[in-house]
Amino acid sequence: MSRSGNILFSGVGGQGILLASEITAYALLEAGLDTKKSEVHGMAQRGGLVVAHLRFGDKVYSPLIAPGTADFLVAFETMESVRYLPFLHKNSTVIVNTHKIPPPAVALGEVPYPDNILAEFTKRHIKTFLIDGFGIAKSVAESRSANLALVGALSSLLPIAEEIFIAVMQKRLPRSLEKNIAAFKAGRAITSK
Repeated sequence: MSRSGNILFSGVGGQGILLASEITAYALLEAGLDTKKSEVHGMAQRGGLVVAHLRFGDKVYSPLIAPGTADFLVAFETMESVRYLPFLHKNSTVIVNTHKIPPPAVALGEVPYPDNILAEFTKRHIKTFLIDGFGIAKSVAESRSANLALVGALSSLLPIAEEIFIAVMQKRLPRSLEKNIAAFKAGRAITSK
């Protein structure tokens, strides 16, 4: 595992993307890595696009990830995963929540939700993990913990001990802590096989 990297988090408002990127950033900082983060959440409260750039390493000068340089994409919604294809490279890893949130044009019946979206990753030979974040959240009886299932999936691919992530969650998420940790561990188990 490299001690430097670029992580892109994407999805729509209300999915806990900013919290997921924050937990990851604090864990990287606790592990002694320089970490920079930037986020865009313009219409997030209305289900609009949310994206967070996170870069880490021995020394990081800018939080923004250039196209073709994202090592990890954590997509909280299936369609949002392909929006960021230009940011990936041949050795990128993608973690995709299998939950679909139809954009307005689809919800209004103007266009269908595209089929076989994830085939784009297969076609480009990009390593992809499918995570049923909402299924995991239901299994731990905490509907808001889908984001932590995705953080858990990402965590096993980063140069950070699991205990550091858990310590950060204890500080940042004191409510529903046991359920959030359970979701985190369930997501981590999927990618650590």
